Amino acid sequence: MQYCKKCVMPDTRPGISFDKDGICSACTSYARRSEIDWDKRYRELEELCNKYRRSNGKYNYDCAIAVSGGKDSHYQVYVMKEVMGMNPILFSVEDNFPKTNAGTHNIKNIAESFGCNIITLNPDIKTQKILTRYNFENHGKPMSFIERLIFNYPMHMAIKFNTPLLVYGENASYEYGGTDSIETYSARNQINSAVASFMDIEELEALAIDQSSLSMTISPSKEDLVWLDPMYLSYFIPWNSVRNYNVAKSRGFHDLTHEWDRTHHIENYDQIESPAYLLHSWLKYPKFGHASATDYAARFVRYGSLSREEAKILVKKHDHRLDPRTVDEFIKFCGYTETEFYQILDTLYNPELFEKNENGEWVLKHIRE
Repeated sequence: MQYCKKCVMPDTRPGISFDKDGICSACTSYARRSEIDWDKRYRELEELCNKYRRSNGKYNYDCAIAVSGGKDSHYQVYVMKEVMGMNPILFSVEDNFPKTNAGTHNIKNIAESFGCNIITLNPDIKTQKILTRYNFENHGKPMSFIERLIFNYPMHMAIKFNTPLLVYGENASYEYGGTDSIETYSARNQINSAVASFMDIEELEALAIDQSSLSMTISPSKEDLVWLDPMYLSYFIPWNSVRNYNVAKSRGFHDLTHEWDRTHHIENYDQIESPAYLLHSWLKYPKFGHASATDYAARFVRYGSLSREEAKILVKKHDHRLDPRTVDEFIKFCGYTETEFYQILDTLYNPELFEKNENGEWVLKHIRE
């Protein structure tokens, strides 16, 4: 493993690239911000909003926004509703896991604070349990079913409510490094990203799942996709997780302070809704040697709030430490014993990156800092 010379992101992150000086593509993208005319981008956002404002007709919605209730969702609604003066309808997907107190509060707060209607999809729990277990055991991607819904459901609903302008937050591949690292306002191609990838049809057929349960995981038709105009807000406004958090907090967003101190995170405000869901993002660690602590430490280095040396200490302390509450709520949902869970987890470690030490712990090897 080799790490970026500016931040702490390793070259094992899928789709990331490093230049000849050992700088990762996420740091390069961040550095390019100084070359962008953000006033011009803002005017482009105003023009895009004016194009669709009051064009809905039947429902009187100007745009749709895909939300989870998190800090970025609050920020997206703030910009579109209060800054741009749009009338949005919000679409979200329930993941059926137990919620934190903050998560329960925030999804209600985003509708109440901004005065927006929100429509939530509650997936078929039986199908979710089958696919969660299968994808955990066979692919190390337990939330693939839910993530596919998160990508596709808002598009289906935007079509239903005749709102072609569909707002997403950041272009994750461009902002943080990924397989589709192209700077563009259009989010049309995000369904093809690795994050949104799903199962082969042969696998689904072998599990004998009712295909009607999967209808919302399937992308809209090409004709409908052409009609849609999905956008990344991060193209028009420089994306900053800390700024988004502070704006959200000013509008009633709750973080995890006094509720839960997560062992594998270094902040208390990102992906805070469902502890069990966090297993999905943490599983990057046994597969690629980095997880949420690396993601945020790298981000904080780019923001200038951490030095690279400080970030390295936090990553070493937190990245590998999967939180016990995450494990407990995940295995209860799926019906595993702890022994079964850890036996499966053992099979997911990448032997090219990890080895077991004398204490039976998986540790990284061949690190070049």
